[in-house]
Order: sequence, then structure tokens, then C-alpha cells
Amino acid sequence: MTRFTLLAALVAAALASTWAAAQTAAPAGDPLKGSQKVQMCQGCHGILGWRTAYPEVYHVPKIGGQHPAYIMAALKEYRSGQRSHPSMDAIAASLTDQDIADVAAYYSQAPLQTAVK
Repeated sequence: MTRFTLLAALVAAALASTWAAAQTAAPAGDPLKGSQKVQMCQGCHGILGWRTAYPEVYHVPKIGGQHPAYIMAALKEYRSGQRSHPSMDAIAASLTDQDIADVAAYYSQAPLQTAVK
């Protein structure tokens, strides 16, 4: 029983330290600073009903009102290559973790807009 208790305590400690590291890994976003970093985003994501023709025709998603964790994850995935789109890859590559957090904070407070058909 003592070995089991020791093993359980070690596993619990490892999980707790991993959880604590994950909680402190992401910087806090500043929506005001984010508003000064979205010029490249507005060209596509700020136009209702916008479609892009490169590399294929598709509707550009609106990101205003989106959850900040989703925006942060998406930008980090473009930056790492887990997601791929030529424009987004280049833009995300230029962003720091703090830039990503600021942009996500800005867009999470912006109202969600949808195109009217």
C-alpha cells in the first residue's frame, strides 16, 4: 500500500505542476494593444461577406466575438504549420505570443457580425 500511495502522490504532483505550467504559459492579452495590431487582419476579416480567391475561393470567417482561446490556438497553429493558408501563415509567423494574446483579447470583445443575404 505504501508504494501505491507514493506512486499516486508522484502522479498527482506531476499533474499539478503540468497544470500550473499550462495556466501560466499564455500571456494575458490587452485589447487596447490588440486594436493597434489588427491592421493586417481587417483587410479580410473586417469585411462582411468577403471571399478570397487565393489559393481557392472561400468565405473568410468573421472573428469578432470569437472566444480568445480559439483565436490564440488558431494563430499558433498557423505559425507552427499545423494549419495552413498562405496569407495566414505569413501573418502568424510575424506575431509573438504577446501579439497573439493581444489580438485575441481585442477580437473577443468585438461584436460578432454576420453578412445578410
